[in-house]
Amino acid sequence: MITDRINEVLAEVSGITADSAEALESLRIRYMSKKGIVSELMNEFRNVPAEQKREVGMKINELKTTIQDRISELRQRLSAAESDHSDIDLTRTPYPVRLGTRHPLSIVKNEIVDIFSRMGFAMADGPEIEDDWHVFSSMNFAEDHPARDMQDTFFIESHPDIILRTHTSSVQSRVMETTQPPIRVICPGRVYRNEAISARAHCFFHQVEGLYIDKEVSFTDLKQVLLTFAREMFGADTQIRLRPSYFPFTEPSAEMDISCNICGGKGCSFCKHTGWVEILGCGMVDPAVLEAGGIDSSLYTGYAFGMGIERITNLKYSVKDLRLFSENDTRFLEEFMAAH
Repeated sequence: MITDRINEVLAEVSGITADSAEALESLRIRYMSKKGIVSELMNEFRNVPAEQKREVGMKINELKTTIQDRISELRQRLSAAESDHSDIDLTRTPYPVRLGTRHPLSIVKNEIVDIFSRMGFAMADGPEIEDDWHVFSSMNFAEDHPARDMQDTFFIESHPDIILRTHTSSVQSRVMETTQPPIRVICPGRVYRNEAISARAHCFFHQVEGLYIDKEVSFTDLKQVLLTFAREMFGADTQIRLRPSYFPFTEPSAEMDISCNICGGKGCSFCKHTGWVEILGCGMVDPAVLEAGGIDSSLYTGYAFGMGIERITNLKYSVKDLRLFSENDTRFLEEFMAAH
């Protein structure tokens, strides 16, 4: 009987599934097309006795509605699955992604840290957003020192005592406040200065500073540590020379040159035909800095040094434009694959 056939199709429809648009269309054709099951049942409906037409007609309409609802449900499921891009990065380039490598500044920083670690220096870190005391006052900078000027320092407008650190000496200040000698640390990190960006300057760069405080520390100790570092970094034949200089936080102070690693000290355009290239500043820690850090300057002495990581990287890899370090160009980074 037609009613038995309708019940069979109703039971069948409740279990149909489709995993693609093509499969769903096949189901629609099977049930709802002109030659489909519903049309066949409508043709049989003509032969149903008059007294049964109302009941059978209602059953056919129920079947038709059930089929349409089931197909609509399956269509919505497929649409939702196709639009789910949770595992797709929509910002990714359609072209093959070029992989870079470890950043040259990271390579050089890690090498510097490794060299000084082998000489007994521990690594110390501190905040990049600092206060005036730790950046300037504790480092023996006078109130009218040019480094405090807006041309050199980034100040927080609403809090003029809060600044972006201009050197990692602020980390040394914090270490002295919380640690009693002997102190032997290196402080790598990013620093900020209010400078125009060019091939030779940037508003941020990276430093590594070192500090050693103990009883009877001498300038000779400083010279030996720096000579060892230079030869580990640039080669066993590297020579150094120390030239008198001035820094507020050290006395006496010096700048250190190394024999040009490009021409071997013979003179070239890189070293301006002098045979020497400056790489860092150093000196004995000023007693006023020790006292500001809570260390008795009558019992302890110390030395400090600081170098720019970009400067050392330029010497090792001849990178002429500082802007390349912050542009994240994978073509530039690929050049340092062999440096790992």
